[in-house]
Amino acid sequence: MGTTTMMETESIKSEPGSKSRRSRGGGGSGQPNLTQQQQHSTLGSHRTRHSHRSNNHSRSNNKRPDMAPFQTSVNLGEDGRDGQEIIEVSILPQDETWGDNTTAITGNTSEQSISMEDVSYFQMADDRGVGFACQRYLERGLSVLLCLIAFVSPLVMVVLPKVGLFPSAFESLELTQTERLQLLACNAECKGMLVSLAARLLLLAIGLWALFFRKPIATMPRIFLFRSSALALVLIASFAYWLFYIVQVNEGARAIVSGSSVVDYRTLVAYATSYCDTLLFIHYVAVVLLEIRHLQPIYHVKVIRSPDGESHNYSIGQLSIQRAAVWVLQRYYTEFTIYNPYLERLPVSKAQRKAAAVSSFKYYDVDGATPAQQHSQSRAVLAAHARRRDSSHNERFYEEHEYERRVKKRRARLVTAAEEAFTHIKRMHGVPPPAIPLDPQEAAQAIFPSMARALQKYLRVTRQQPRHTVESILKHLGHCLKHDMSPRAFLEPYLVEAPVLQNDKERRHNHNWSLICDELLSRPISDGCTFQLIQNDVSLTVAIHRIPHFTVSEEVVDPKSNKFVLKLNSETSV
Repeated sequence: MGTTTMMETESIKSEPGSKSRRSRGGGGSGQPNLTQQQQHSTLGSHRTRHSHRSNNHSRSNNKRPDMAPFQTSVNLGEDGRDGQEIIEVSILPQDETWGDNTTAITGNTSEQSISMEDVSYFQMADDRGVGFACQRYLERGLSVLLCLIAFVSPLVMVVLPKVGLFPSAFESLELTQTERLQLLACNAECKGMLVSLAARLLLLAIGLWALFFRKPIATMPRIFLFRSSALALVLIASFAYWLFYIVQVNEGARAIVSGSSVVDYRTLVAYATSYCDTLLFIHYVAVVLLEIRHLQPIYHVKVIRSPDGESHNYSIGQLSIQRAAVWVLQRYYTEFTIYNPYLERLPVSKAQRKAAAVSSFKYYDVDGATPAQQHSQSRAVLAAHARRRDSSHNERFYEEHEYERRVKKRRARLVTAAEEAFTHIKRMHGVPPPAIPLDPQEAAQAIFPSMARALQKYLRVTRQQPRHTVESILKHLGHCLKHDMSPRAFLEPYLVEAPVLQNDKERRHNHNWSLICDELLSRPISDGCTFQLIQNDVSLTVAIHRIPHFTVSEEVVDPKSNKFVLKLNSETSV
């Protein structure tokens, strides 16, 4: 379940039904006949005594480095020695050795709880397979390839005539070498156009790098329409310009003899410059569609996290549904608090646990009772259940109040212990020390024991012990000592449970979420649109509503109305 120390639940293994019936019947078992209730009570007492012994044993070994939880199994049947109960204890391996973390959360404690095995209904995509890599990098690779071809094309158009890769255009003209050099000569005007082309290509390279060569923040299930449209425009422009370039070089050169057309090098440079201008205009349109269009707030977004019910409200511009989902996830990981599944049921004190155990006892009359007595007992049980149901809100109120009081008390003790621990350390300032100097990590290990107990109790009552290990706490403490941070700055990760990325388990390279919506994900969001994001047992429900149109009218105040008259009477003190 993610905890560093977890008590495994007891598993009761019984023999098949025939053997159990023979043992209950007393055939050759050597034991007196027991009723089913007496057997359950006997078994419960054995398990209770064994659990008390195991808890005392775990508490006594709390500070030992080899502390480990254990698992018990009770075998009942005629195969045991004289039909007695056999208790098997097996030591389970454990990774972490600090804290008395004996919290166990299972899917069998409540009708509304879901076991971790049942969460596999929402299958997440494997982020290490070939299909995921193709889906993630194929679109980006095609975009980069198309942008490189479009960027290099103006340079190739200018260089190809100089290299002489179009000899067929001049073979039919029977031109001399001198006439060919004059035709491909570049005068002052042509050189100025080359400089202008170089500057435009530099600006285009910067724009392409900023817009298309950055790492995508998410892999979306549908195509991005605006991005795909911009790439389609680049593809169409490149194809059209290359087609007309080849036609102009080959057909225009053949018309030199008749004198109707002259294709010189300056014309090709102007053609390449025009192509570069077209690419700049397409880039400008892409910037408007991809980066500027959604900046103006149009919709109100409300995000509710289940199961704890935390909600946040935002304003968002015009985006597609899948881009809005990515935008919501960015806000979720940076503004929501860390979801703690161990706080679904508030931890109660020992007195409350004893009272709950006493109230949960069931009493049975094994001697038999008259129908009138049974009827009166059933009415009394129903009345007790009704009183308990009516007082459940009071119990919840007092439990929450008691829990808040315990948290504040442990928090105050922790802050005091941290401040006292930080007073035992002092930074050296060039003065020869009276003792052996310590590096930040050694200093952290020296002062940590004085605050370890208070920190352990606070993490236990707030159910944060699965997220923080001794190694991570010592590393953070050494970091705080290295940078002269205060005690409260050291306690900030434990006192403030936000944002989600503060949790070390959430700092992964890739997060998989499932997006559920009734509409096509590539369509823009609209008023009343609702979609859901699911990851394991956490779901984000997003409701979108349009921000209303505001009509602001001007109201002119008459300057004469800004004059006042003092009202006096006999009782006025002025």
